[in-house]
Amino acid sequence: MWVFGVVVVMAVVVGVFMMATVKNAVILVVVAAVAAPIVLLLLWNCACRMRGVLGFLNRFPDAELRGAKDGQFVKVTGIVTCGSIPLESSYQRIPRCVYVSTELYEYKGWGGKSANSKHWPFSWGLRYSEKHVADFYISDFHSGLRALVKAGHGAKVAPFVKPATVVDVTKENRELSPSFLRWLADRNLSSDDRIMRLEEGYVKEGNTVSIMGTVQRHDNVLMIIPSAQPATTGCQWLRCLLPTYIEGLILKCDESQNTDVIPV
Repeated sequence: MWVFGVVVVMAVVVGVFMMATVKNAVILVVVAAVAAPIVLLLLWNCACRMRGVLGFLNRFPDAELRGAKDGQFVKVTGIVTCGSIPLESSYQRIPRCVYVSTELYEYKGWGGKSANSKHWPFSWGLRYSEKHVADFYISDFHSGLRALVKAGHGAKVAPFVKPATVVDVTKENRELSPSFLRWLADRNLSSDDRIMRLEEGYVKEGNTVSIMGTVQRHDNVLMIIPSAQPATTGCQWLRCLLPTYIEGLILKCDESQNTDVIPV
């Protein structure tokens, strides 16, 4: 996409230069007519990139672990079981999880404070984030076999888990709950007069997930490890989407977080 962007800018610059030299505006019109579809394609990809990735993950066929070969890239769907080190969510304290994420967002008005260096006005910006994932087991729906998923100990993981809003701080309601204040204080985060939103996502024991990675067999132990090569969605011509590359172990959970928002 960056290459396409550079080509468009160069084409416009050349068109302006030739128009100034030849004194003919037709050249610039032709360049603009050629560049316009490319610009639209780039904007479309920026807006629909995540939808295309999720569509690719959903369409990828499930493999059967019983017949999977060593080194084969597979997608396995099944029930999650915790490994030796279960996780606990940061704010809600949900026990026996294999993946947890907690993110604090802040809304910035015209002259408000920025949550990060890339925070634009009139938008939500990420101020604080913590994500953890551990090794766990998955029981394949097709074969019934159980495999060890090597997602912890620094492994690269690409999680696709939709979080839920658990705390919402607005201008109309400034009475913060003690638990949220304590959570902010433990992380040296100020509350002051900011509009905040806390989102938490998790995959707990018993959830149904899809794992995409490489099969590894070692001493009769079946494992799924991060792939050495990034997975690619390829060109989705019918959707006008360019390829997207996803590195590491892909973790996808479609089960919704049954969490009520705490208005504070």
